[in-house]
Amino acid sequence: MPSEVTTRPAPKEARDVRVLVLTGYGLNCEAETAAGFSRAGATVELVHLSEILDRGARADALAGYHILAFIGGFSFGDHIQSGRVFANRLRFRLGEALCRFVDDGGLALGVCNGFQTLVCLGLLPGVSRARGTPLAAQQAALVHNDRLGYFDTWVKLAVDTESPCVWTRGIGPTIEMPSRHGEGKLLFLDDSLRDEILASRLVPVRYADASGAPTEVWPDNPNGSPGGVAGLCDPTGRIFGLMPHPDAYLYPENHPDWIRQHDAGALPAAGLGLRIFENGVRAALAG
Repeated sequence: MPSEVTTRPAPKEARDVRVLVLTGYGLNCEAETAAGFSRAGATVELVHLSEILDRGARADALAGYHILAFIGGFSFGDHIQSGRVFANRLRFRLGEALCRFVDDGGLALGVCNGFQTLVCLGLLPGVSRARGTPLAAQQAALVHNDRLGYFDTWVKLAVDTESPCVWTRGIGPTIEMPSRHGEGKLLFLDDSLRDEILASRLVPVRYADASGAPTEVWPDNPNGSPGGVAGLCDPTGRIFGLMPHPDAYLYPENHPDWIRQHDAGALPAAGLGLRIFENGVRAALAG
């Protein structure tokens, strides 16, 4: 597929960064996701998936956007597998446009159900796809938590500062945010793929215990994901997905201990999840 010429104008300032937030069919985190990017200075459009699909299979269907946001919720009721139906609609109706978007240097953030969608699309971990080729086959899966059922809690994440992920740049060594899901245990197709991902530092965030060390132990690791893996990025670092919700920690008062932080003089000026969105906008500006 041709991808030599981009139709995405280079942004000169944050408000020039255009973010597409895909909505509809059971997704429910569009307001907070839009708020995150808006607070980072970007221009945000919320568009229902059906409207995007109505643009047809044109390779330029996503032209003009710098960032795609795949949000949390329960797309299509999580039937079959979380993110599967939503991903299939995108793969078979918008696959070429997604490939063009990625090949032209676009960024993508997937949170919770959005992360599951990116994995089903083969965009994460994305190690087997070459530029100019179709979407890769699915190489990993986010399956039911070891302790079955939906679990809502705050988690501490250990951040790999050596990861190529542009979304986590300058964050760490740990960050806290809410986690709420029933299917978040990440498994890879085979051990060789897992080893390649680990060697390439494509695991930017891991569930951590109170000391900040990665853990597989519940409840610090809410799903039993081996190695504490909480998110993945692709080899470029521009596509990032994670199960916890940075969009739910945009304000310091979102934190359950905000009063204690305030009394100790340690309350941050903004919720630490906002840093993820700010990093994405900075990366779009850097080109």
